[in-house]
Amino acid sequence: MTEQTSSFALQLRDDGVAVITMDVPGERMNVLKATFADEIKTLLAELKQNSSIKGVVLISGKPDSFIAGADISMLDGCNSAEEAEAIARLGQQVFADIEQLKVPVVAAIHGPCLGGGLELAMACHQRVVSDDGKTVLGLPEVQLGLLPGSGGTQRLPKLVGLQKALDMMLTGKQLRAKQALKAGLADAMVPNSILLDAAVQLALSGKKAVQEPKLNLVGKLLEKTGPGRGIVFDQARKQTLAKTHGNYPAPLKILQVIRTGIDKGMQQGLAAEAKAFGELCMTPESKALRSLFFATTEMKKESGAGDAKPRSLRKVAVLGGGLMGGGIASVTATKAGLPVRIKDIQQQGIANALAYGYQLLDKKAKRGFMRRTELQKQMALMTGTTDYSGFQDVDLVVEAVFEDLELKQSMVADIEQHCKEDTIFASNTSSLPIGQIAAKAKRPENVIGLHYFSPVDKMPLVEVIAHEGTSPETIATTVAFARKQGKTPIVVKDGAGFYVNRILALYMNEAAQLLLEGEPIEKLDKALVKFGFPVGPITLLDEVGIDVGAKIGPILQGELGERFAAPAAFDKLLADGRKGKKSSKGFYLYSGKAKGKKPVDASVYPLLGITPSPKLSSEELVQRTTVQMLNEAARCLEEGVIASARDGDIGAIFGIGFPPFLGGPFRYMDSLGAAKLVETLQGYEAKFGARFTPCELLLTMAAEQKTFY
Repeated sequence: MTEQTSSFALQLRDDGVAVITMDVPGERMNVLKATFADEIKTLLAELKQNSSIKGVVLISGKPDSFIAGADISMLDGCNSAEEAEAIARLGQQVFADIEQLKVPVVAAIHGPCLGGGLELAMACHQRVVSDDGKTVLGLPEVQLGLLPGSGGTQRLPKLVGLQKALDMMLTGKQLRAKQALKAGLADAMVPNSILLDAAVQLALSGKKAVQEPKLNLVGKLLEKTGPGRGIVFDQARKQTLAKTHGNYPAPLKILQVIRTGIDKGMQQGLAAEAKAFGELCMTPESKALRSLFFATTEMKKESGAGDAKPRSLRKVAVLGGGLMGGGIASVTATKAGLPVRIKDIQQQGIANALAYGYQLLDKKAKRGFMRRTELQKQMALMTGTTDYSGFQDVDLVVEAVFEDLELKQSMVADIEQHCKEDTIFASNTSSLPIGQIAAKAKRPENVIGLHYFSPVDKMPLVEVIAHEGTSPETIATTVAFARKQGKTPIVVKDGAGFYVNRILALYMNEAAQLLLEGEPIEKLDKALVKFGFPVGPITLLDEVGIDVGAKIGPILQGELGERFAAPAAFDKLLADGRKGKKSSKGFYLYSGKAKGKKPVDASVYPLLGITPSPKLSSEELVQRTTVQMLNEAARCLEEGVIASARDGDIGAIFGIGFPPFLGGPFRYMDSLGAAKLVETLQGYEAKFGARFTPCELLLTMAAEQKTFY
């Protein structure tokens, strides 16, 4: 017999096993809501009354997911820490009721089992996972500025050990099925086709005592003794602060709550967990990170071109076998699952691109993330050519050659000659306006910009740049293609530097000005990293390439005006052969095999004619560089380069690592206040000139006391 409540169906089998199937109506994936508590309590009461039940299996009715977590939007409805704490306490109580059932309860997990979903699974007595690549288990709450609030901080260390639990909770790391089995988080792993049968067998085999995590001698000394645990927590705290610079409160709360549970027992641990959950919910950092989550979720539903529908793609080509070309080809084959043809003028270029793709896959295979057969299958999707053979049936071409307008225009002509009439030409230019690349095209409606960030396999953002003649269908198809590659695309208006490089250029230029004023390289970099950027501006210049900066600078200056003029002294760097990391010669020293922080190359100071002498505070360094970025971001919105403040925030966070806990440049400007920002800019304008002149939009907003959100 089967009974269905709104999200849960209960089936009582002839063998005495009760199967609870969770299938939230109208949702692609199951998410937990506070309103489910009464439904679950009713189900549990029914199970307790039925003495013929020998075991319970909890499974998902969704084809590709178990439970993706809790419904984050319910937290935005909380007006106080106490309200959020009550939600956590409710979850804890419901999961405790499941744990206290007299019969064995088994979670049958296929697909993502994350956050509240894993907390529910850990409250069950055993867990069986499918061996499918989609199956992942994790507690990613820290990425939303939160901690697991329904018992996760207390149950995970008991199952996998303290060190593994800390690693998972402090980073949000997810375990694949095989890793979960090895760690003790899963009790069995089977093919998805027999998942339910295996779970039923486990339920019928009776309750098993909780297995102690497998630890070696050092592990036992560290986790089973007071002094050992003290060392683990101290080290975890040090590493956390080194990574977060104290900008994120959630990791420190996680450490505190786990320690409470270990030192004072489960009940006090749960009380501390619920309280900390409520407090974190109200922090500006969590609100900013949650806004980012909602923004990216919302963007996934948009085509980027109104009602236009994307065309389906069957084959893609990449022009250029360099690092960018190789990276683009790799994500096309491995993430989008599309065959990709790589064209380069030399065989060596093709060989390099294929080798790059292989290295990325080989790493995954060595770490057990994929089978060798899958690696071979994905490599088979990538082929190469030095001419245009195999291009006649290509649907979309991504061009990744040098920043040279004539070369790119000749590539457009070649593609129009060798491909279909509706083949899309997407240029991965970082600075040249797409309208100029399309200027001589026979079919300009097919030409678009698709600007990736390096390294392509790691950086989540792409800018999709439509010139005035690009068709809506071309935009929608390109946006859909970028999403298939696992990217977050933002659609931006055509123009030099587009959005991301444009706001980055002024930030980098200001850092260069500060350096020329005598501020030491390491002090500049340290100040901006402490503020929340992943690397400092001078390190970034070395990594991107000083020559690349030198090439983009004049293009931006020519198109956008004098505020983009880079310091002339930087020409001396290139004359001295300093291109940065790629030439092992830049602002930092790259000789020697020492890992970790690179020392500054002090010979760069006399070359630039400066003597380093720190004069400004770290706060002043941060302010002078970031207000340039903020002012230009507002100007981009004013000019329609970006469609919304939301797109501007996503672009800056995913494209250049703007501090996520601040929510992006526009949310940060809202927190500062437009009037305060204008006052700061005008103060610098009086001192340093027109490069700090506030844009009209900020002046208007300051006068009218408006905010972006």
